[in-house]
Amino acid sequence: MQQYSPSILSWGLILCFTLGLVACQESTQPASMDPPAAPAFQSTATGLQFRQLRAGTGPQASAGQEALIHETTRLKDGTMVTDTWSMNFPIRFLLGGNQVIDGMDQAVQAMRVGEWQELIVPPSLSRRTTYPDAFGPEDTLYYEVVLLQLSDPTN
Repeated sequence: MQQYSPSILSWGLILCFTLGLVACQESTQPASMDPPAAPAFQSTATGLQFRQLRAGTGPQASAGQEALIHETTRLKDGTMVTDTWSMNFPIRFLLGGNQVIDGMDQAVQAMRVGEWQELIVPPSLSRRTTYPDAFGPEDTLYYEVVLLQLSDPTN
């Protein structure tokens, strides 16, 4: 059996590691440093605007299921209203159960688990009268929402 000195073995490992890193960097290097263009917003007949930021690969949501989502809500000027990510507290609600604003309910029912969307919800889809010191009934709401999980509410 041939034995290798520790220094030859060490240099061989360093060389393999270095070549591996170079290969990884070359294969993951984007063709352009510019971020991919975001798709244009689409509109529903009700006035909800949405665009998919990341496709979901899980099951399709439907009325009667419980949805678990993370969301951020902002006003047009960028003022943060809600951020469930920073609170580390996702929201669970019954789809079609009048537990969230209509715009959110419509959007999530069109999503798949894992999907990430950006929404523009007009006042007509956010049945509210006031939200003290944050926004009023005429404010359009801007969301980023990700559908984390769907479940059967009877289980």
